[in-house]
Amino acid sequence: MFDIKEAIKNLPDKPGVYLMKDEFDHVIYVGKAKVLKNRVRQYFRKSTNNTNKIKRMISLIRSFEYIITDSELEALILECNLIKKHWPKYNTMLKDDKSYPYIKITIGEDFPRIMLVRDIKKDKAKYFGPYVSAYSAKETIDLVRKMYKIRTCHRVLPRDIGKERPCLNYHIKQCGAPCRGCVNKEEYQKNINEIIGFLNGNYKPILKELNELMLVYSKKLDFEKAAEYRDYIKAINIITERQKIVKTANEDQDIVAFATNETEALIQVFFVRNGKLIGREHFRMENIEEQSSEDIITAFVKQFYAGTPYIPRELILQNNLTEVKIIENWLTAKRGQKVYIKVPQKGEKNKLVELAAKNASITLEQFGDSIKKKEKRTIGAMKEIAEAINIKDEITRVEAYDISTHQGVATVGSMVVFEDGKPKKSDYRKFKIKYGIGPDDYASMNEVLTRRFNHALKEQKELLLKGMDSLEGKFTRLPDLLLMDGGKGQVNIALQVLTEVGLDIPVCGMVKDDKHQTRGLYYNNIEIPLDIRSEGFKLIGRIQDEAHRFAIEYHRKTHNKIQINSVLDDIEGIGPTRRKNLMKAFGTIEKIKEASITSLSEVKGMNKGISENVYKFFRKDN
Repeated sequence: MFDIKEAIKNLPDKPGVYLMKDEFDHVIYVGKAKVLKNRVRQYFRKSTNNTNKIKRMISLIRSFEYIITDSELEALILECNLIKKHWPKYNTMLKDDKSYPYIKITIGEDFPRIMLVRDIKKDKAKYFGPYVSAYSAKETIDLVRKMYKIRTCHRVLPRDIGKERPCLNYHIKQCGAPCRGCVNKEEYQKNINEIIGFLNGNYKPILKELNELMLVYSKKLDFEKAAEYRDYIKAINIITERQKIVKTANEDQDIVAFATNETEALIQVFFVRNGKLIGREHFRMENIEEQSSEDIITAFVKQFYAGTPYIPRELILQNNLTEVKIIENWLTAKRGQKVYIKVPQKGEKNKLVELAAKNASITLEQFGDSIKKKEKRTIGAMKEIAEAINIKDEITRVEAYDISTHQGVATVGSMVVFEDGKPKKSDYRKFKIKYGIGPDDYASMNEVLTRRFNHALKEQKELLLKGMDSLEGKFTRLPDLLLMDGGKGQVNIALQVLTEVGLDIPVCGMVKDDKHQTRGLYYNNIEIPLDIRSEGFKLIGRIQDEAHRFAIEYHRKTHNKIQINSVLDDIEGIGPTRRKNLMKAFGTIEKIKEASITSLSEVKGMNKGISENVYKFFRKDN
């Protein structure tokens, strides 16, 4: 039994993070403190200053734990990680987990490439963004690749120069073929430098050069080439029109403002890069009741910039933060250069903040209902499922499993993940069944689940030993609910595996009717019918379809591979290279079966004797 009074006496006089827990041992609030002893004690003193929200939270606290840190800055970082990990009910939460695309140039390579990425790594590459529109970023990449004939391959140059033939891009004149030595390093680097200038917003030199080339080819009556440069000019003009000039210094800035109603805040962020407004995005904050403007914007800044890979030089805010200096130091450490947080009262920056606030207000008013409808289909549907099976815990992460096989061949398992009612495809996993014999779905499911949860426990143990509790591996995060594609049998298999590995996770079966349509859930030995009009029912159907689709897709790939291997590899004289050449030449096994000895002999690496072996092999039973 946890003794709160005794625990309060033992609180240390040090900075750190505290986690408040309810009777079910769930984390309901995470906070940081400069002095843990003073901060945590305040919650348990009789005070009329606490808001109703804090009073409700205090009434639910049954225990707490704390983690000591060396500094308040470390406490802030840990607080951000733990909020993201536990999603506490009483923290003001950022509900939108968006990932933005960046343009990456691998300038650390002798012949750099340009690509679209969603993570910034500490490598020798140069990054541009974020781009609010992935489509716009892809358009930009396609344009500069074509204009400057930039390679897209993964060959290691100059090591691999001349080792292989150039790819299709060279033949359609979209790559200069450095892999063949057709362009030297200096010339290639000159093009890369021009691309960097272009992505930094310096369009005039490129437009001038393209206009000159268009006129040159036009005078030579080479109208096809002139039209090509005309199209480049048109594409650049479209891109520059999207990026409006902001009347501030050529800095990287995020302008942040918000609007609120009774239950939520809508945050509007303008992304300014090199003095140009490249895009805007809105975000929702929940649990804002009785929170001050400073509390709301502080919660947003901490949660948003804990997850985004790029930190701008300036944050221009509508309101000041409750702990501005420590957050400024944290962002500076993340960026590696000084970050400034400003709350302008006049001038151009203040006008931008007012514009962002106005946009936030309009968005909240116009799109509030559609945002809520979308949430009803996702988070609301998860709540309906929890209520249907009478689970008091909040369901955030659901994992669903399916087995796919055909006559016991190439049996595979799939794991799909839904978080907050939306598919999280980065966490999907595939399993090739190693030990299942024949078409035994139960044995296959047992193997899949055992491997999945053993991986999780192994990763958790490794991270714990390294003192890295806030990080995650491929399998570390456990689900709040397991959904099995079947009824009692599959559920019992899952429960058996969970018992063996020592985990306690609710398990439901997704039961289908005679028409193979979802009928309800099987939970605790009872079939629970669901209202077919409810969002929870619709979500289960989407999860079930997705698990099935993912398993079938993987099974087809695996089965086709096995089919090719099992047929062609049984023919005398056919090894991996000749098998690959045959498939490349004919495309399918059926066409190889129908081929004549002459046709087979024309394939690279095939002689008359081996061609006769192939020909006779497919006709031996006739």
